[in-house]
Amino acid sequence: MVNNKVKKWILKAMENYKTIQHEFTFPEKEIITSTVCFHSQQFVEKVLKAYLTYKKVDFKKIHNIDLLLKFCIEKYNEFKELYVGDLTTYAVEFRYPDEFYIPSLKEAKQCFNIVDKVKDFVFKKLKINENNYVK
Repeated sequence: MVNNKVKKWILKAMENYKTIQHEFTFPEKEIITSTVCFHSQQFVEKVLKAYLTYKKVDFKKIHNIDLLLKFCIEKYNEFKELYVGDLTTYAVEFRYPDEFYIPSLKEAKQCFNIVDKVKDFVFKKLKINENNYVK
């Protein structure tokens, strides 16, 4: 059973997940790929933080997925199997005009593929059913 703080992380992550899913309901030419990639980063960040919270690991307000994953690996070695790509870059690149970048549709699909794998992996470790976290 997960505590209230973990639940909040998962609920917020599922909002990101639903945003990604919604984008893929549009015809391919209308998908906002930067939105998909940004929310993919946000989702993975939040579920890793949910896991760390579950394991009672303190972490600062960080957005670096590689660092969060390192903390997870320290607690549970199987996290080494988890591939998160370079999602951390999507946390920043779309926020500032000097670093403006529009990812390709292929890139957006790859990000969502990572999200699905991370979701399945972490939810299994937390022993939670995603249907309980969808509004």
